[in-house]
Amino acid sequence: MSGFLDGIRCGDCDCTVDWGERRNAIASVAAGTLSFYRGPDFFTGWWIIIDAAVKYPSEGDFHHAYHTCGVIATVAFLMINAVSNGQVRGDSYSEGCIGQTGARVWLFLGFMLAFGSLIASMWILFEGFVVAGKTVVYPGIAIFFQNAFIFFGGLVFKFGRTEDLWQ
Repeated sequence: MSGFLDGIRCGDCDCTVDWGERRNAIASVAAGTLSFYRGPDFFTGWWIIIDAAVKYPSEGDFHHAYHTCGVIATVAFLMINAVSNGQVRGDSYSEGCIGQTGARVWLFLGFMLAFGSLIASMWILFEGFVVAGKTVVYPGIAIFFQNAFIFFGGLVFKFGRTEDLWQ
């Protein structure tokens, strides 16, 4: 999956665009559009939940403790992308108190938090809004989409980049 931009041709024209060199920028913009980490581009997930919080400020329609899932997803996003693929493979990280094992444990914990927040947002959507028979379901949908966008943005940012340019 990490080399899908390398073989893209631009139709039948003879223009050769080297997408491989722009791969990190494309992955950063795509991940930023899905989540809320990379400045102005990282907005969709948090923008949805901010809209729901402004539209339904009462505690009865939208319980404010539901923001916890988005915060945990954002922390997981940062944890997943704080560890490079070289550190996980053991290519570029051999010092420190734990080394490669510590990088793998950190990445595993980040993925556990990301999956946990995504599953919790689904549970909040269905248990808190759909099954409960509330007439206002948009806050539950907003919580789910916020966590889904952050989760998929983290995956795109982690696996869409190449580390060859960092060396």
